[in-house]
Amino acid sequence: MRIKVGFGYDVHALKEGEEFILGGIKIEHYKGTVAHSDGDVLIHAICDALLGAANLRDIGFQFPDNDSSLKGIDSKILLQKTNELLLKKSWEIGNIDSTIVLQKPKIKDKIPEMQKILSSVLNIDIEDISIKATTTEKLGFNGKEEGVSAYAVVLINKTI
Repeated sequence: MRIKVGFGYDVHALKEGEEFILGGIKIEHYKGTVAHSDGDVLIHAICDALLGAANLRDIGFQFPDNDSSLKGIDSKILLQKTNELLLKKSWEIGNIDSTIVLQKPKIKDKIPEMQKILSSVLNIDIEDISIKATTTEKLGFNGKEEGVSAYAVVLINKTI
């Protein structure tokens, strides 16, 4: 069996009055992400990890932020298209391990819903998607609520 590992990272600024989409769901908060797409840092980090593992460059290469057709796009669509790119190269997802870094709001109760959505988009078992959340104890841009970031590690398997 041939396997590969990929790592992804994404960050977006937070701004009052913007919509906050995270893990495919809308999070009620007075701030949201500033981005060309919907700014879902979790999905973007997962896309980058998957693309990197399959040697398909990164999310900015596959879905450039100067492409007007992608303005405001739902990141779940980008994740689905990323998975399609992997499947064309005979790769399937083994598992995803991710961490969201933000001071507020607390999202631990939202994680099962995020897992369910990602599982559905990627057509993989919910048990193969780990999502964790942490703060930075009020340190740095995450701690000062100026931004949100996410990390993801993935394992992919060659299907042929």
